[in-house]
Amino acid sequence: MTDIKVIIPAINEGDSIGKVVSELPKSVSEIIVVNNGSVDNTVENAEKAGATVLTENQRGYGFACLKGLDYLSKQSKPPNIVVFIDGDYSDYPEELDKVVAPILEDDVDFVIGARKKSLREPGSMTPQQVFGNKLATFLMRLFFGAKFTDLGPFRAIKYDKLLELEMEDQTYGWTVEMQLKVLRKKMSYVEVPVRYKRRIGISKVSGTVKGTIFAGIKILGWIFKYSLK
Repeated sequence: MTDIKVIIPAINEGDSIGKVVSELPKSVSEIIVVNNGSVDNTVENAEKAGATVLTENQRGYGFACLKGLDYLSKQSKPPNIVVFIDGDYSDYPEELDKVVAPILEDDVDFVIGARKKSLREPGSMTPQQVFGNKLATFLMRLFFGAKFTDLGPFRAIKYDKLLELEMEDQTYGWTVEMQLKVLRKKMSYVEVPVRYKRRIGISKVSGTVKGTIFAGIKILGWIFKYSLK
């Protein structure tokens, strides 16, 4: 039986985290919420919904994801597949089975839940998010021949392949680092169109000028770093 575990980084997602956890399908064996410095009821609501809650006090999306991976590495039996999804309820958690299907059915290594325009709720992505995605994926096509169209946070990967990537980014560059390393290591990948809606609460990245700027710098930095290798 395939063992699927989910990692959800979360900062002040008390109003949404319970919905995300409770709406993930029964095919998931464990849901790991990494509390990344919340001062609201994120922890309480995640636990109430049935999640395993970890604490990572160093702020950063990558720090939270790495904490989740460290937890998995200490388990007696590792999962087959790891899924990442945000805790803001912008994705549709019930679509997880659709995201992991190419791994289960076609033995693909890595799957991105691509936020296609036709499936996005109006206003669910800010103009800077749309532009950043287009620029980053254009550069990946230009430098690496990639077929990615999105840097979507809803993604699934075989656990052993994830370990091969030796992920290291601690903040905003986590998603693009993963995609670049998948390309560099010539792993198989596909995109699966997913729906996307307005998030609950304010984004810590696109919702602030500082977050937008630093995310852009991180993403472009990873792309140019790998283009020079």
